[in-house]
Amino acid sequence: MTRETNGNPRAEMPLIPDATQDASAAENLLQTARRAVEVAQKHGASGALAFVNTVREVSVGWRDGKLEKISEAVTSGLSIEVYADGRYAAVSSSDMRPMAIEKLAVQAIDMARALAPDSFRGLADPKLLYSPRMERNLSLHDTSYGEMTADKRREAARLMEEAARDVEGKENIVSVTTNFSDTRSVVAGASSNGFEGFYRSTAFCPSAEASVRDPDGRRPEDYDYAYARIQADLPDLSSIGKNASRRALGRIGAVKGKSGKYTIAIDPRAAGSLLGRLMGPLTGSALQQRRSMFEGKEGEAIGSKLLDIVDDPFVMRGLGSRLFDGDGIAARQMPIFEAGVLKDFYIDTYYGRKLGRAPTTGSPSNVILKPGTKTQAELLRDIGDGLLVTGFLGGNSNGTTGDFSLGIQGNIIRGGAIAEPFAEMNLSGNHLEFWKHLTAVGSDPYPWSSRRVPTLVFEGAQVAGL
Repeated sequence: MTRETNGNPRAEMPLIPDATQDASAAENLLQTARRAVEVAQKHGASGALAFVNTVREVSVGWRDGKLEKISEAVTSGLSIEVYADGRYAAVSSSDMRPMAIEKLAVQAIDMARALAPDSFRGLADPKLLYSPRMERNLSLHDTSYGEMTADKRREAARLMEEAARDVEGKENIVSVTTNFSDTRSVVAGASSNGFEGFYRSTAFCPSAEASVRDPDGRRPEDYDYAYARIQADLPDLSSIGKNASRRALGRIGAVKGKSGKYTIAIDPRAAGSLLGRLMGPLTGSALQQRRSMFEGKEGEAIGSKLLDIVDDPFVMRGLGSRLFDGDGIAARQMPIFEAGVLKDFYIDTYYGRKLGRAPTTGSPSNVILKPGTKTQAELLRDIGDGLLVTGFLGGNSNGTTGDFSLGIQGNIIRGGAIAEPFAEMNLSGNHLEFWKHLTAVGSDPYPWSSRRVPTLVFEGAQVAGL
């Protein structure tokens, strides 16, 4: 359920009672998940897994000196996976009334019985499942969330826009758009073989985007944002507005550099995107379907010794933190790369059975690349001459072969310092070779993402330009 309120404060009242006000709401959702599993079993399912969630999101947009939009969405959902006669089906609905749950469960079982048997389908091993005795506080829920008001959201968006227009070179600013959004959610799940769990979480995301006037007629634009579970962890909001404008103004006069091999530094905000392309084929489905460049390479060196990555679901206030995954498997820390060597994959229950491997988890949580000891400024001084990549602009990355070709923008590094901006250049290579040229890692992991990656330095990178 979504609506736009066009700036009317009275219209920002909750659309339905806020089901995430206290811990009892989580228990109510858990009871709903239990009920769904019980109903599925009553109608013939040999096993069942159910998840229930409730999410409220409010967003305020401010553009060029005035309130542009306020939106609120409150959604609830139930999903049921059933196993019957060696067959599997999954269904979902937003209707969680008892009669609707029963109808949904019957529908799921009828669907399953109409499908071909699949011997690999089944609930996760009970020994791997999360249970309430494993509960730990990850501080994912801001207890002060209830203090958010329409006035506070509007003031946050207005403040960022005002700050964005108060920078050197402001006469070149064409437009500024800011947004403040916050979310509160509850997730609960239960299965017929022992899994039960729930968690509450909040998230706050202030952002700003600015477009500017370039003398050559172009309209460069850039943005800044923050994303945190706890509102108090956000930076000063005015800094977000100022950074967005400064980044956009810094794009004025961008040049297209010469083709060649460069030493490049990748800014933390962009480095997570590159790492995501490397890690995309680390899934059980990619392995089983022969679509992974990592097939047969477990235990081999994929990168330099500086490629040291752990998946850690227990980061306090982490954006990817969790207690369990979509199979109900209890979360655990997992090394992905150690000193460049590939150690493990993201394998869910289904593909684990197909591959004959023990499941780990189906998706990443917090992906942490071990930081170094030098700041970005120190790394740039060490580089001397090269490129600082601040953003990727389209392109492609082939998870089967490892080949990639990505548009890049950023700044030229000259004499160890940041110089003029560059644009319309392209970084290409193969992941299985490229990461072996990782020669330095910064001390500055990016804080506003579940991928906590610092500045990365690569030597001999192939860049196309003029």
